[in-house]
Amino acid sequence: MTQDGDGIARDPEAFGAWLGRQLRRKGMSQSDLATALDVTRAAVSAWITGRATPRIDKVKLIEEILDLAAGSSTTRDEAPESSGYVSWHHRLAHSDGGRELGNAAAFAFDSSLAITAREATQNSLDERHDGTRPVRMRFTLHEITGERLRRLQEAIRWDDLVPHLEAAGGSEQKVGRMLADGLHTLRETGKLLLLRIDDYNANGLTGPEYDDGRFAAVVRRQLDSHKKGPAGGSFGLGKATIWGASRFGLVIVNSTLSDPHEDRRERRMIGRIDLPWHELDGVQYAGPAWLGNRDPKRESAARSWWAGERTVEELYLTRGSADPGTSFLIVGAHDPSGEASTLEEMHTVLVRGLASDFWASMVAGRGRAPMVEASVEALRDGQVVVAEERVDPYHYEPARARAVRAFLDRTTVSQLTKADDVVELSVPLTVPPRKTQAGAVPIEHRAVLLVTPAAEGDQKPNRLVGMRGTRMTVFDRPVTGLPLGSTQFQAVLLAGIATNAELPADNAAEAFLRAAEPPEHNDWKATEDLTSTYARGATTRLKEFRKTIFAMVRSAVKPAEPVEQEGAPSILRDLTSLEPIPLPRTKGYPTVKSATGQVDQKGAWRIRVEIKLPEREDPWVLRPLLRFATRSGPKPEARWAELSAESNCEVSGDVLLFAARERSAVFTGVSDVASHPVAGQMAIAEVDLVQAKDASR
Repeated sequence: MTQDGDGIARDPEAFGAWLGRQLRRKGMSQSDLATALDVTRAAVSAWITGRATPRIDKVKLIEEILDLAAGSSTTRDEAPESSGYVSWHHRLAHSDGGRELGNAAAFAFDSSLAITAREATQNSLDERHDGTRPVRMRFTLHEITGERLRRLQEAIRWDDLVPHLEAAGGSEQKVGRMLADGLHTLRETGKLLLLRIDDYNANGLTGPEYDDGRFAAVVRRQLDSHKKGPAGGSFGLGKATIWGASRFGLVIVNSTLSDPHEDRRERRMIGRIDLPWHELDGVQYAGPAWLGNRDPKRESAARSWWAGERTVEELYLTRGSADPGTSFLIVGAHDPSGEASTLEEMHTVLVRGLASDFWASMVAGRGRAPMVEASVEALRDGQVVVAEERVDPYHYEPARARAVRAFLDRTTVSQLTKADDVVELSVPLTVPPRKTQAGAVPIEHRAVLLVTPAAEGDQKPNRLVGMRGTRMTVFDRPVTGLPLGSTQFQAVLLAGIATNAELPADNAAEAFLRAAEPPEHNDWKATEDLTSTYARGATTRLKEFRKTIFAMVRSAVKPAEPVEQEGAPSILRDLTSLEPIPLPRTKGYPTVKSATGQVDQKGAWRIRVEIKLPEREDPWVLRPLLRFATRSGPKPEARWAELSAESNCEVSGDVLLFAARERSAVFTGVSDVASHPVAGQMAIAEVDLVQAKDASR
């Protein structure tokens, strides 16, 4: 049930609500209908508000006046369904001769299936309806041929589109070449690939046909994000990637609304095709066209229509539940990047892209739902080719997912001591005032930095990912300049409202970082939006923030220096480090001046050691010892698989020979993986030097 402005409850399936929709479709007023029926306007108003019903003879006359099939008033059929009113309506060319040879928004950044999935999911997250439940994203690839293809083409009025596609495809411009190739491929193969993107528990395309609202922002406008408050996107470019994923720029939309429009919620339909300027039969067209019901009040305009269940089934757009949200059918889907061409490859690209961009949004704290759930399925003529796979963040990002889960469950620690520990640190961000805020002072936001050991076998350890808002990955960068012996790790930065602190400074930081995000959503940097919105020094504050983040990550993973125990043997040891600080040693003994190295792909430590030698007449004979300082317990020794002399020394077996009066020497070593007491990346490597009696020992 819905309510009119006068507070009267109305059933969207009642006669009055149905009659009101038909009058709007026909472009008739209540007075016009009253005149045609020879009744008073008050009588028509009473029918529409449900206070009265017309006589049977008047009902039949209403159907005739409104060009409806007999009995439509009883079945509540909509005119487009029963009388074939749905058609393509093309925008005529500009009268001043201006031409658009493609949608510039679609070329704002590189396109790919993964980017289409990212932008669609981000938009759906921004439109989350019930904050206690996740947004459910479902991506379905469906290749159709034969009778299935023919029925779909009839449903979308394909034959009416082909002349426009051919005319637009005759251009030598980029979009024209793409259209021509798409038509050629379809005719040669007899196959058409559909990509359907569904979201559930989102607001749906609410709002009026042309005025401000979600519907007009998505279907009719460019560069209009129509987003209020914190949001992942702000440019209104993301939706263009959906149309850009079609070889024909063709998308059909079915939306279930969270707020009713025309007293209805389910199956609000419209189609849009983005073509370049073209000329057909002497008439010039601007390019865009809409599939819908003719708007009698607007030339060449089409309104959305309320489809029947049969129509949405023919268009492969039957939704799985009454949950609000929108389904986009991309007709002639392809991967614009060329990375994937088969159904199996496209399935993989979509799954991995969703995991890479939204793993953190898929992690839930104890007793709470995640922000988003996503799955991908591939079919061919109704038969499953690749089964539906729900994207599991713990499978694709085990260490990072563990870090976010620990933060949400408040189980973080202050220091890394175990393989599953998560350290939580606070990173300051100074948010400058906006230029419009005269006299305002900067605000300090406290972002959250999470550091945890990398998972076993992690192919890309020692990286930092940053995010805000809905926890979509914004940037993913390697952390360099790490101390030798540092624990291999993954670091996650949560900024803005992603910190869950619910402080005013969080909202200020969210807006600041949103302004620093380019359309690609892959960095925080000095954008035009940032410098034009915020006071002088905004770029400096952002650079300070980034510098602090990386410095705190290095500090968090830096190995602790070993403590010399009383009564220990007279040995010379030093913690290997990329930024070595030589420890004082007993005068007259060799010292490890510096040591650098890393764990290679096979898990072996590769270390280069520079030794400082006190001058003396006799040569030195030293044995280098490799010990693993594990996170707890004793420090077991590992063997060298290889020792090599680089300068001023010789290798004999497992000892090093240094000539008399030499003051420095360099050697390199590779550990024996088989002798490791623990995996190399899970331990701190320490190099000790002990004196050997001779080279044979």
